[in-house]
Amino acid sequence: MTAPPWLFPGGHPRLPLTDSQIGKRLHKIGIRPKQDRSTALFTLATEVPAAILARMLGIHIKVAVQWQQASGGDWAAYAADVAQRNPDQHNSKA
Repeated sequence: MTAPPWLFPGGHPRLPLTDSQIGKRLHKIGIRPKQDRSTALFTLATEVPAAILARMLGIHIKVAVQWQQASGGDWAAYAADVAQRNPDQHNSKA
């Protein structure tokens, strides 16, 4: 018998866990996916412009703007940070 291709095999043979099943398992060990997702989005929105946030996450620009406004994110601060970065850091090949 070969191993199933799923990281989290479901209750039915050859099927993965559903989102609901994964959510229940995470809640049992104290992880709150919706709360943690919101916290991550809120933090990210404080650090990057809404246009980049929207493109990175595949969300509508209006939603990204709302996240940025709610978080108090400042695009000018982001631009200043990028301008101060060492160009050699980003152009060097590892």
